[in-house]
Amino acid sequence: MTDPTPRTTPAPGLRERKKQRTRDALIRAALELFTEQGYEETTIDEIAEAVDVSQRTFFRYFANKQEVVFAVQDMIEARFLDELRARPAAEPPLTALRSAVMTAWDDIGQTIASTVPVDLHMRSYRMIESTPALIAAHLRRSTELEEQIAQLVARREGLDVDADPRPRVLVAAFSGVMRVAGKVWGEGHDCSVAAIREVTESYLDHIGPAIETHWRRG
Repeated sequence: MTDPTPRTTPAPGLRERKKQRTRDALIRAALELFTEQGYEETTIDEIAEAVDVSQRTFFRYFANKQEVVFAVQDMIEARFLDELRARPAAEPPLTALRSAVMTAWDDIGQTIASTVPVDLHMRSYRMIESTPALIAAHLRRSTELEEQIAQLVARREGLDVDADPRPRVLVAAFSGVMRVAGKVWGEGHDCSVAAIREVTESYLDHIGPAIETHWRRG
């Protein structure tokens, strides 16, 4: 006989919740220090001291400073990928990408609220964009994410990504627009989510016209 009782995922135990609180506290302390005094100027000892834990405890959660600086970005990228997987199969690929990224921005507060305030993440994003030691890592991570997205798009469309270049070409264009939009936003005065969402949406609107039409008038 089938058990009619619905199965539920057990809540995290006390030990797991404590570990999560420590990890979140380390992320928040690190980002506060990075944005206040600079990434290069901040030491792991300072991060650990801000949370009242040992350096050894820091290394239980993160391999280095670079890993902690991108921890929140990992959460946001995971949310974007989840949303892209959930988009209707009939949506054209670019529409699905655009909808997924706009939804990720709309949900950012809910996605990261338990870890850091949104304004701290936005300040950290700007800090990453202006820190030479992090730009190379940021670009490498972006390249890896592009491949994940291209593979996902190919599966949605029933394509072999190695035989059909369109998923990678589309994702390269999409990612390039996202990087440009982020750079433009980072050079502006408004560091709010609303501001980067507006810039991103405007730049995504121009992918089609930039590719498909003549630019010269007359």
